This record gives sequence, structure tokens and C-alpha cells, in this order.
Amino acid sequence: MAAVGVDMERHLIELGESEMAAEDVLTDRQTIVDLDRKRNKTREALRSLQKDKETEKTWLCMGNMFLKLPKPKAKEMLQKDFDQLDEEINKLRKNLKIKVDKLRDIEQEDSLKGFHLQPLSKEELKAIDSVL
Repeated sequence: MAAVGVDMERHLIELGESEMAAEDVLTDRQTIVDLDRKRNKTREALRSLQKDKETEKTWLCMGNMFLKLPKPKAKEMLQKDFDQLDEEINKLRKNLKIKVDKLRDIEQEDSLKGFHLQPLSKEELKAIDSVL
């Protein structure tokens, strides 16, 4: 009887760890989606500023207030926000792979095949093009 209680307790602990790891993965995925939406809106704003050649100043919404700024300053701020969002998304994606591996280890499943593939860098693409 005591062995059954120990096994049950061990299974409950493993289930709790699995649930926490899964929740962590889901939270990061939702954060990536939210940040990606912000990044796309920032990209749209930058594009809009690049197309508009008529005005020297533009209105920019920052938090809960609107500011009238010179276009170059507004573009600079938006580009900085875009770069920061891009960096944060990439960092979350990199950490997400580690968290998914941890979850699969807890669930005693094999690692995903091809999950850690990285795209070719510009230098690698150039090297391939030169060979072909």
C-alpha cells in the first residue's frame, strides 16, 4: 500500500512539472504573437511615414499621448522600437525551443526532429551561390 502512495505522489509531482512547463511554453508563444502584432503595426507606421513626402512633421502616438514630431525623429523612434521588438521576439523564440525540449523531456518523449534548424546566413548563401 505504501508503494502505491509513493507512486501516486511521484506521478502528481511529474504532472505538476509538466503543467508548469506547458504553461510556460504557451505564455511565451502568446507573448511572441502579441509582440509580433506590435512589430507589424510599427512596420506599417514606418512605411506610412516613408510614403508621405508632403509634411515635415507628423503625429505619433506614444502610450496615452500624441506628440507632433519632425519626421526624421519619428522614423528614428519607430525604427528603434521595431529593432527592440525584433530582438525580443528572436530571444523569446530561442528560449521557446529550450522550453519545448524541457517539456518533452518531462513528458518522456523524443526530441522533435529538425526543431533546432537555423536558416542560412547571408555569407553562407553567398558561398552557395558562388559554388553553383
